[in-house]
Amino acid sequence: MRISELLAIGDLRLGLLTGDPATEFTGVHITDLPEPGRYLSGGELVLTGMMWRTSPDDATRFVAALAEAGVAALGAGQAWLGHVPEDLVAACAAAGLTLVEVPTEVSFRTLAELVVPRLSGDARDALGRHRRLLTAVAEGAALPELFALTAAELGVTGAVVSASGRVIVGSAEDPVRLARAYLTASRLPCRVGEHTIFGVGRGHRAAGWLLACDGDLLDRPDLGYELATCVAVEHSRMEEGRRVERRLAEQLVSAALAEAGPAELDARLRTCGLDAAEPYTIVNATVLTAGRPGDPDAATLGGQTVEELLDREIVAAVLTEGTIRTEGAVRTDGAVGLVPLRGSTVSGVAERLSAGAEVLSALPGTRICVGLSGALTSAAAVKGGVEEAGHARRLAEVRGGGVATSDEIYTHALLLATAPGDVRRSFADRLLTPLLDYDGRHQSELVRTLGTFLDCAGSWNACAERMHVHVNTVRYRIRRVEELTGRDLSTMTDRVDFFLALRAR
Repeated sequence: MRISELLAIGDLRLGLLTGDPATEFTGVHITDLPEPGRYLSGGELVLTGMMWRTSPDDATRFVAALAEAGVAALGAGQAWLGHVPEDLVAACAAAGLTLVEVPTEVSFRTLAELVVPRLSGDARDALGRHRRLLTAVAEGAALPELFALTAAELGVTGAVVSASGRVIVGSAEDPVRLARAYLTASRLPCRVGEHTIFGVGRGHRAAGWLLACDGDLLDRPDLGYELATCVAVEHSRMEEGRRVERRLAEQLVSAALAEAGPAELDARLRTCGLDAAEPYTIVNATVLTAGRPGDPDAATLGGQTVEELLDREIVAAVLTEGTIRTEGAVRTDGAVGLVPLRGSTVSGVAERLSAGAEVLSALPGTRICVGLSGALTSAAAVKGGVEEAGHARRLAEVRGGGVATSDEIYTHALLLATAPGDVRRSFADRLLTPLLDYDGRHQSELVRTLGTFLDCAGSWNACAERMHVHVNTVRYRIRRVEELTGRDLSTMTDRVDFFLALRAR
């Protein structure tokens, strides 16, 4: 069949956007995979709803896969985006691929009824399946309904799991194990026990979802890819809904940092879904990565990750996207959010975040750093809470990642966290290098003895008992520390210096 024959059917109102109308095609393939080349045999008319498109760069990748597979033509439906993007037209023109525009009111079912006599049974099944899935997406089916429908259509069972090991939908016996495998896999899909794991969407894995299909689908990955694509569409739709909440939260935080009046702050707090007397905590988060091309910035990724860790359906975390800047006011350098406590406590929220961050620590080259303020009960407390949470997050960064609360920053730890890293290292090296060098040459334990001695508040006997050595051994080692460093451990000043140096190290 030729493309010109389809174009000649007036009721369809198909439009040729680029290419040769005399192009012949021998079959039809429906796909919304971002790189479908491996599932194409050549000569097909590929129909796509463009659900794979998240940015203009996606078109080049998609068309390149079609061209390499020898596809005859591409039919792009308008139903998802409302139009055919110029980047897709340009990519098809550059690749010499015929592109046809399919109007919103023309379903792939209509095209199938015209072309189906020339198609194989498998192709007819694919067309029907794709039509039913697109209908469910267009009608706004919720994720559980969409997942159940898609899984049934494809004959696949499994679960969608967050990167922190939380089951989003479906059933999985050990979701944490699946999450760790997803985070550490060098490539996807991969086989893990009785499951085949696919990535959902193309975002950073720290804030992503995975699809765990029961059984071995490495020989039929198209089934997993199709199910993952449908889940990704719903994930994107949920993310769009969160953008309004984030914008409201950003306006509240910006107003608080600019010291707006109580009435304005209370009104903005209510628009975020919080009552003025309802307790909440401020979260400040970053996710530090190895800096791979295309990664979001640390603040944006931090916000996305914390939302997933707190389960957006249970805790109404509303996080800003990126950095908030206000003229002449405090500047935040992490994602800032308000988390209603609603029967929980700050320590309870911290425990949930810590548990998820521990799972995410399996992702190479990634550090999750989160700080929490104390419990707050008024809009006027937002500014102070932002500052508290920011200090706590910087303390978490100094520790190498994890979760820190405001209770921890009102100690020497805050002083260390706010000092530049090179200053901390220089301070520790100046005091401790003679001891470290001596321990290295003599296999002694001067540094360990010094730390234990300070932890025991300078008690010779308590230090000896804890280290299981004679008290004279402790006295000898501490005297050696003093000789090597020129310090006097009987004075509070030198004890404090050594204490801070050990913590900075």
